[in-house]
Order: sequence, then structure tokens, then C-alpha cells
Amino acid sequence: MALADNPGPTAPAMGAAGAFDAMKTYGTGDAAVHALDGVTVTFETGRFTAIMGPSGSGKSTLLQCVAGLDRLTSGRAFIGEVELGRLDKTALTLLRRDRLGFIFQQYNLIPTLTAEENILLPLTLAGRQADPDWLDLVLDAVDLRDRLGNRPNQLSGGQQQRVAVARALVSRPQIVFADEPTGAVDSRTGNEILGFMRRMVDEVQQSIVMVTHDPHAASYADRVLFLADGRIIDEMSEPTAERVLDRMKRFEA
Repeated sequence: MALADNPGPTAPAMGAAGAFDAMKTYGTGDAAVHALDGVTVTFETGRFTAIMGPSGSGKSTLLQCVAGLDRLTSGRAFIGEVELGRLDKTALTLLRRDRLGFIFQQYNLIPTLTAEENILLPLTLAGRQADPDWLDLVLDAVDLRDRLGNRPNQLSGGQQQRVAVARALVSRPQIVFADEPTGAVDSRTGNEILGFMRRMVDEVQQSIVMVTHDPHAASYADRVLFLADGRIIDEMSEPTAERVLDRMKRFEA
């Protein structure tokens, strides 16, 4: 059942995605670890949100639960109006395939496929054709036209990550989830990838949620959420690398 059918008095504000009173616990008893401890958040449509925090703060767990890659222990997670906890495994798989894009630190490309085949894989699996105009925009933005026939082992790390970014965007997803997307590439390539993600937000209102440890990467976002001990403890609008770094230093104080 979609949220709109039964919103209830405590439903979160609608957005591209979000969570309400999200709890995620690993282990039991004295060994229990609360990776998320009552998180409520809305990721706005057409906005770029970065999630930051020290190691073990829950930032990747939050992304994975809101993206339907993991289940909450309690609370609710949403993609648009769809409550993920009400979907069975098959429906959840279809939602991730058809409405979400994913970019990870590890490229997760299929080695036997060409760059073009890897980019088009989400559409191939869904039995859909690419929108030619949109595909042209994505390929131009990631500057890969002369590498489309190459397999991953014939590409540099930066080129492989560009393939992964293009794959995440080719289906025009409702929202893109990125977990340390520049963590395995050099700074020049990282800036190109972040600049492309920023353009997608500005020019076509793509919604993006990115986990990062890098203040420079976070400066590309519209908003930065800061997590500690499984809770959102602060947020920042119009971030700069300097302001984000200063806020992160307070975690160490």
C-alpha cells in the first residue's frame, strides 16, 4: 500500500525518498549495536543531499535502508509515496530496478560486457529501450563515446566509474543513491564526476543522495546531513568545503 492510501498522523513530508523514526539494530542484548536510532528525514525532489559523519555513525546504513538494500528493524522508509516495508522481495527488486540508480565506490561492472552494454544494463534487464536524447546527454556528460566498445579491463579506474555513473542515470531514475562515489578515483576524475552529478541536479532536477567522508565532495551538495551514533545531529545548507571541514572537526573534539 502506498503512503498516500494511509498517511497517518506521523507520516514524513513527501519527497523523492525519506525515513520516519528509522531504527536499525545489529545483534541482541548487550551486544546490540544501534546503527540507526530514530532517524526521521526527507530527501527533497530535485536536490543533492550529502550525508557525513565519523566511521560507524550510520551514514551508509541510512542510505542502504532508504534505498531498499537493507530492511529497517523498525520505523518506515519511503521512495516517494511507497513504503518499502510493505513490499515483498520481488516488488522491492522491481522498484530498485525501475526507479532507483546506484553508484558505489567499487564500480560493480560486468567484466564480459562492453562499456555501452554495462551502461544499458538496467534498461536491458527491464526490457526497455533507452531514450535517445537522454542517452546522448548522459554519454556526452561522462565523455565516454570513444570507449563504448571497451570492456572494463580496458578502461582506467576513472573511466570505469564514469561508466557506473552513466549506468545509474541512463534509466532517468527517480533518485540516485551514491556511496563514496569518488573514493576510488583520482581527484581530477572525482571532480568531473561530482560536477556531472551537480549538473544533473541543476539542469534536469535529478534527486541525489550521497554518502561521503570528503568535505570537498560534500561542497557540491545543496544540503549536508551530519550523523553521529545513528542520529542526525546537524545539517548545513549551501555548504562549502571549509564549513563542512570545520563542522567535522567538532566530531573529534
